Amino acid sequence: MSRVGFVGAGRMGMPMVERLLGAGHEVRVLGRSDESRAAIETAGAKAVDDVSEVGVDVDLVTVCVFTDAQVREVCLERGLLQAMPRGSSLVIHTTISPKTIEDLVAVAEPLAVAVVDAAVSGGPHDIAAGSLTLFVGGPESDVAAVVPVLNAYGDPVLHVGPSGNGLRVKLVNNALFAAQIGLLAEAEALGQQLGVAPEALFSALPHGSSACKVMGNVAMRGSVEAFRSSVGEFISKDVSVVRDTVAELGADLGVLDTAISARA
Repeated sequence: MSRVGFVGAGRMGMPMVERLLGAGHEVRVLGRSDESRAAIETAGAKAVDDVSEVGVDVDLVTVCVFTDAQVREVCLERGLLQAMPRGSSLVIHTTISPKTIEDLVAVAEPLAVAVVDAAVSGGPHDIAAGSLTLFVGGPESDVAAVVPVLNAYGDPVLHVGPSGNGLRVKLVNNALFAAQIGLLAEAEALGQQLGVAPEALFSALPHGSSACKVMGNVAMRGSVEAFRSSVGEFISKDVSVVRDTVAELGADLGVLDTAISARA
């Protein structure tokens, strides 16, 4: 079993911590408040209140915070990488710019710390079931070293190429996800023009050739607007990251951008 440090034990991170503990790993978790530290200790992990403590004497540190700026703060400004032992691995779950991964690798290489981007697709229920999809970028040997730990909550764990590719695949995934929501909004509007209620439309379409995973989620809510309301905070954040990063990398969303913006 591995010694794992964890930063970001929130909505997504805490279920990951619980799965890691259930798989027999020794887990040390950053807790910023008395309440969070109590929850961490109750789960069976060790709570620490300083980022650098998370990286001491570990095999792997996982970072699951919310923004690019938070990743940079934790890893580069608050001493996490410098505290990690030679031969250990840093795994980034946060959806960030591939260029940030390049910066982390540049700092980590002289310290003999491997950096792996492991972008996630799914939610807390997938983590609890051990079926979170992970898009993983990095050298093959570095990825192979962390897969046994990631398997505690990730299945499938998909190695999609060199450093940053996990995030690039996640960006395409998120763009397509948002575009599908936009297309379904247009389909719902067409159905209403033809006299078909959204509930009837989305109870039927998942059984047809146009079916997709997003449609199944919409069907469970009864309408596109109801689904958007349930995931609005995360969709807005993801779309913002997609647009900013695609522009930063000099790419073009093309018709996906039109679909994303449809009836938003």
